[in-house]
This record gives sequence, C-alpha cells and structure tokens, in this order.
Amino acid sequence: MSLTSQTYWAEHAWLNGTVEPGVVLATSPEGRITTVHPGVPGPPVGAVSLRGLTVPGLANAHSHAFHRALRGTTQVGSGTFWTWRSGMYDIAARLTPDTAFALARAVYAEMALAGVTAVGEFHYVHHQPGGTPYESPRAMAEALIAAAAQAGIRITLLDTCYLAAGFGREPEPLQRRFSDGTAARWAERAAALHAAHDGRAGPAGEEAAVRVGAAIHSVRAVPAPALAEVAEWAAAREAPLHVHLSEQPAENEDCLRAHGRTPAALLAEHGVLGPRTTAVHATHLTPEDTALLGRTGTRACLCPTTERDLADGIGPAGELRRAGSPLCLGSDSHAVIDLFEEARALELNERLRTLTRGHFTAAQLLRAAGEEGHAALGRPDCGRLEVGCLADFATVALDTVRTAGTAPRLATEAVVFAATGADVRHTVVGGRHIVREGAHQLVPDVPGALRRAIEAVRTSR
Repeated sequence: MSLTSQTYWAEHAWLNGTVEPGVVLATSPEGRITTVHPGVPGPPVGAVSLRGLTVPGLANAHSHAFHRALRGTTQVGSGTFWTWRSGMYDIAARLTPDTAFALARAVYAEMALAGVTAVGEFHYVHHQPGGTPYESPRAMAEALIAAAAQAGIRITLLDTCYLAAGFGREPEPLQRRFSDGTAARWAERAAALHAAHDGRAGPAGEEAAVRVGAAIHSVRAVPAPALAEVAEWAAAREAPLHVHLSEQPAENEDCLRAHGRTPAALLAEHGVLGPRTTAVHATHLTPEDTALLGRTGTRACLCPTTERDLADGIGPAGELRRAGSPLCLGSDSHAVIDLFEEARALELNERLRTLTRGHFTAAQLLRAAGEEGHAALGRPDCGRLEVGCLADFATVALDTVRTAGTAPRLATEAVVFAATGADVRHTVVGGRHIVREGAHQLVPDVPGALRRAIEAVRTSR
C-alpha cells in the first residue's frame, strides 16, 4: 500500500484523444486512477494543481542506461555504427554493480524529468569482465531495478540472452561478460530474477513497479537453436520479449549467408514473433519482413534519435503501421532523452521519405510514446487517463517559448510537434508526485548525479 490517496486537478488533460479542461484525477493508495472528472473550473480543496496539458505517462520502451555515458563523446569525426560500438564496449567493460546503479539512477531520474514513467531496460552486461559471474549472479540486474525504484519510475528489466559475437563465432573478450555460455544457463539465471521481482510493488506500494521480461540481443548474438528456448521461456511466463532486428544491413547480409533467410524470417521460423514480442529498430526490413511482423501482431519499437545519430537509417514506420504492427518508441543510446522528439520523428521522417505530410496524427504519436510503449513493456493497464488504469501521468507546460500561444484545443499538436522534455513540469507515478514544478523529488540534483556517475564510470579500471 502507498502512503495515501491523492487528488490532482489538471488545467487541461488529454482524455483518449480529446483535450478537456479542468479534469480532476483521483488516485487510490494502490496507485490507480479512481476518478476522472472533466469540466471542473478550479482545483478542489486539497487537490494538487497541474497547470498545462496532462497526458498519460510516457514509456521509454528501449533503453541501455549505461550508453548515457557516451553522450557528447562520439560526435567528433566520422564513422559507422560499428566504430561507435567500440566506444560503447569500452564503457561496458568498466561497469560494476555500484557504478551501473549510480549511472542508471541518474539516467532514470533524467527520464522522469522528461515525463517518462516506465522504462524498458534491455540489459546484457550480466557478469564480471572476463565472464565470471558475480557472487550474486543477478547483481547487475538488481542494481538496475534498485536504480529505477530510487528514481521513482517503473522498470521492465528485459534480461538479454547474448551468446555469440556473430554467426558461428564465440564471444570476443569484451563480450564475455554479456554471455551465460548457453541458453539453458541464461534461462536459469533469468528465471531466478523473474521469481524474485516480476510484479513487485514499488517502494511506496504502487502496483506493477517491476516486470521482468526477456530479450534476444540479435540473431547474430543468439544461435538459431537457442532462439526458440528464449521464446519459450517468455511464453511460459507471459512475459514481454524484445529483440534487436535488422538494425544494420550487415546483419541482414550475414544472416542470409548463414541461414538463407532474413533475420525476421529466422525469428518467425523459431517461434519468436507474436503479440508479446517487440522488434527494436526494424530499420532494414524487406516488404516481406514488414508483412510478416504485421501478420503476427509483432510490435515495433523505433528509436529515431539513436538511429539518426548512428546513421543507421530511417525505419519504415508507415509501412509497419499499415501492415498491423503497433508502434512504440525508445531513446536507446540516450543521445537525447526526449520522447516527444522520438514521437514527432516518426512523422517527420516519413515526410522526408515521401515528400508528403500527414502520415500520423498527434494522437497516434502520443499513443506510440505512451500507451503502446507500456503495452510492449507488459502493462496494458497503463497509458490512459481512465478509471482503473495505473495512475501515471505527466504535465507539459503550455506557457514556454515552445508552447506559448497555443489554443487549448490544439494543445496536443503543440506538445507533440514543438514541446521538448524540458517543458515537462510534473510527473506522477502510481499517484506519487515524482517531479514537481520541474524538480525531481527523489533525486534533488539530477545534473550533478549524472556528472558524478559518468565520471566514476570513465575513470574506473
């Protein structure tokens, strides 16, 4: 049980596609919405006032928290995804449970400041450098779960199977700490983590603060026979299953050489695709791949700021939506953490590709940044301001230099296409006021926490 119920009054609120004025949102001690009452001209006695547009909490469906240490360090000169990866491996090699915790806590607090109420952490740094397990084999995962709790947001820990350096290749020295050796040993460790944490409440009792799912790093990192083992593990627990898919043309070419089929077709052959599965990036799909994802109801998580930062390419968002794949969003490498930027990029990228406008409405983009992301993280009862849903929401100011002058009826369009995470003034998770007037209530100095955590990782040996 949380400490208390709470009543909020939203100056404007986005209620399933419509902006309504003066909305009372009451929450239960368990952190669910009990009342949604529009048309109230001012805050009732005892209610917390939320000035601006209140929207369902945002879901960052794809995160590698430790990548945040690379921000600003990889922007000089040229290169490719593969040269960027060498810098990422250097940071991964320096992580310990303590430094991973401090960095993730600060990164998740940065997310909360930007209106994110839940994160999907695609976690693969499992063991000590060299591959020896920690005394507690779950130490790194436990650090991330604790970090989310201290930052006040929900986490879906996507425990990642990572067994190979490529098709038929053993892990390289820097990759050994990612690998459990076999899919069976991965499953054993992941099962213990799931039993200890899945469905666990948060520190104030809010429901569903932690979920534990599975991830296949990629078809190049998980040998084909092991794909089905990971998929079966997730299916047996009705857990989310995520997979990096076709992020690079080289992955597709190598898969065709090794298996005579595309990565998407290989995943389908081994039972990986389906409504609980989310394909991350999905940048370089064939038309047949796109149809396959849509036909199986597989979700797609696009990460436009990372994909353009790494020169990966533009994902086929429009084609995926038309094929039937629900779309969600992630900030991946955290070149920036701003789900509004990720959302509008879906539309703006399509405009650049097609030279036409109007592929996605603001409401569709907001659902991708919220409701669809929460569903991909195993929380279908989140992402809507409705009675019975989890009480997660964020308020975006309508009086900043980016949003001022907006007519209330067009507030959604202004927020999605002009606002940034810096315009978020309030973030509520499970009824708890985590960010108030732009200040994090649990991590008082987020910039300082980020600076100290990043310095600690960079200087460690």
